[in-house]
Amino acid sequence: MDYDRLLIRSYTHWEVYLHENQCYLGRVFLLLKKDEGIDDFLEITGEVREEFFQIGLIVKSALKTLFKPDKMNYAALSNVSPKIHVHIVPRYKEAREFSGAIFVDTRWGKNYAPYDRSFVIEETILMKIRDALAGQL
Repeated sequence: MDYDRLLIRSYTHWEVYLHENQCYLGRVFLLLKKDEGIDDFLEITGEVREEFFQIGLIVKSALKTLFKPDKMNYAALSNVSPKIHVHIVPRYKEAREFSGAIFVDTRWGKNYAPYDRSFVIEETILMKIRDALAGQL
């Protein structure tokens, strides 16, 4: 996967990426740039931790402005990728439309996972979501 194309914004310690699967419109993840020997999210301290929460609030605000989610889910699992990263998953009671595509949260009221891994949108729409978020950050 070419994650560079999904980079929304880079900060001092973290990068914000659009998740390649947008079955939850606006799903992003924050990736710690350097592990610095940290292998557990709760071990993050100081400036790195403060920046994470500042970015999280900015991303949450951007998602609310753009897509008006009804709820946010957060996940820091590190099961597939060992690098510290946290998913921000907007959740929706009702369908949302963006750039002509319809997004339906089929698991509303349940855990966001397992999510629909077969969900695919056009690359141009994926990039429009990325760019819309970048414009808000």
